Amino acid sequence: MKIIFEKPELFYNFDEQAELIEKLLDIGTALSGTQDLSSLLNLILTKSREITWSDAGSVYLLDHSDNTSKLVFKVAQNASLPNLSFKEFAIPLTPRSLAGYVALKTVSLNIPDAYNLPEHEPYQLDRSFDENISYRTRSVLVVPMQNRKGEVIGVLQLINRKVNPDVTITAENALEMTQSYSKWEERILRSLASQAAISIERNHLQESIEHLFEGFVRASVQVIEARDPCTFGHSERVAELAVRLSQEVNTIQSGSLAAISFSDRQLQELRYAALLHDFGKVGVPEAILTKPKKLYPRQLEVIRHRFALAQRTLELETTQTKYQHLLQHSAQKSADATECQFCQSLPELDTKLSESVAKLSRYWKILLEANEPRVLAEDPLKQLRELAQLTYRDLDGEMKPLLTPEEINQLLVERGNLTAEEREIIESHVSYTYGFLKQIPWTNDLKNVPTIAYRHHEKLDGTGYPLGLKSEEIPIQAQIITIADIYDALTAGDRPYKTGLPTVTALKILQQEATKNTINVDCLELFQQRRVYEVLGHSIDVVMELA
Repeated sequence: MKIIFEKPELFYNFDEQAELIEKLLDIGTALSGTQDLSSLLNLILTKSREITWSDAGSVYLLDHSDNTSKLVFKVAQNASLPNLSFKEFAIPLTPRSLAGYVALKTVSLNIPDAYNLPEHEPYQLDRSFDENISYRTRSVLVVPMQNRKGEVIGVLQLINRKVNPDVTITAENALEMTQSYSKWEERILRSLASQAAISIERNHLQESIEHLFEGFVRASVQVIEARDPCTFGHSERVAELAVRLSQEVNTIQSGSLAAISFSDRQLQELRYAALLHDFGKVGVPEAILTKPKKLYPRQLEVIRHRFALAQRTLELETTQTKYQHLLQHSAQKSADATECQFCQSLPELDTKLSESVAKLSRYWKILLEANEPRVLAEDPLKQLRELAQLTYRDLDGEMKPLLTPEEINQLLVERGNLTAEEREIIESHVSYTYGFLKQIPWTNDLKNVPTIAYRHHEKLDGTGYPLGLKSEEIPIQAQIITIADIYDALTAGDRPYKTGLPTVTALKILQQEATKNTINVDCLELFQQRRVYEVLGHSIDVVMELA
């Protein structure tokens, strides 16, 4: 027995109805699985045209920005003119256009012939579009897209329902090859438009979440840079380098990197991890975080006053000695002989004072040289140990060391500007970063952000920190960020404790690290061959090969 569903001009049997329902279900599935707005709108229009045999169509979205309401012409399709170019534009939201009337009145328009519209209606068809492309618009079906609250968020417009889905419509055959839209198509399209509205609204919500994450990440980066202004821009540069290198990895067809491919969401995940890789520095004391040299500025100022006091003490002691000699010898009867002896002792006292002051001055210069954050040679180290033995007489008359053991310990740092204790505090920023990022309810496709950021200071040979992991335990995304992080740290010219290195020198240092199996040699080779560093405006003419 054949089941017949009647509608004007058409009869659907059971098989046809089942096929239609299956198509609608497929459309719903496709709509819910599409994330990009442009792809979503094109999908909505394509499926609507397929079901109704429509030759052309367009999608408008309402825009209420800038305190005005307008319709934005977002998507257009025309099967008979597939090469027709299209540019997005906006039209005023008024009842004078078909789409405007539908959006304002929240009604459907089912028009048999758009060139013969009722004179009492406010809407009109702008025939200039047809004239410009040599086309003929005849049957038109325009329906509002309403969200779950009943609010109109856009308009779906179909043009020229064909008598045969494979026919090409021209200005000459439009009347013969097109037909009116039935009530059945109108009902189906309104249902489809409701699904589309929900999908568009979901897409807008997703975009809002993305903007929320983006704003949060940007604000977090600003917090980092406010704590450590000397590294301004570091996080953004590392993110640019890491994303660019990851994109280059996607193009590799052979070798160890060929099996690695990053989706758009994975690239976003890596970008967020790179932007936030140093966020834990907010938990590091500012004095250590921004320490420019081996001694803190306040320490150096105290030592300077100490040297000055030591010199004034020497000068005072010399003056007191002279005064005591003068009192002693002026009281003796043989004044002439005493005066002669006294005069002879003055140059000795002055010479001794000059030598002592010169010695202080020399040691002060040694101290300033040793305070610079560079590798100490053996001679300055020896002189520092001598300086550690010097004492001076304080205001209370007690003999005290010119430099405290803590100050000597800081100056004796052989490389860089941090003591072992200070370096350990700096390195703790990675754990702070992980602890902070773990508190954020990341979406499922961004859930690895904390782990990637946590492991960017690990080394492939297990000598990194904080966990001492080896290569197989370190995500490839973290290995990529490591290269970007080291490169930018070497080439950045805004650090108070060092000058930026040329690109060629930085690459040589990275090559040495790769040779020691601390960083990924294949990623570094790609970084160099594809000149990824040029994303920062860096360029070199020297071509090197990794050993």
